[in-house]
Amino acid sequence: VQLQASGGGLVQAGGSLSLSCAASGRTFSSYHMGWFRQAPGKEREFVAAVSWRGGTTYYADSVKGRFTISRDNAMNTVYLRVNSLRPEDTAVYSCAANRNWGNVAALGTYDYWGQGTLVTVSS
Repeated sequence: VQLQASGGGLVQAGGSLSLSCAASGRTFSSYHMGWFRQAPGKEREFVAAVSWRGGTTYYADSVKGRFTISRDNAMNTVYLRVNSLRPEDTAVYSCAANRNWGNVAALGTYDYWGQGTLVTVSS
């Protein structure tokens, strides 16, 4: 599975963005999908995940209620809608594919990673 994230940009605090992650390959629908982010000088952290059929989602506490993850298996795409953005949300956002829902927040359980997209939130 090859992944490519897009949709990042510069936005003012309180604003919104819609991130997309396009996947190639016929097995996209068999993977759970996650979004991670890495802020400057910090380690990569889990943001959100969606199960392979899209019926179950899981969020980091820091984004719960502000971010929404979804997927369209027919389009081989996973989305992350980011609302009420804060300066501390500034980071490179990346998508990844996983077959282990039981440990979906752990970076090491992901098999494939895409190039990230930069989100910059100004105060």
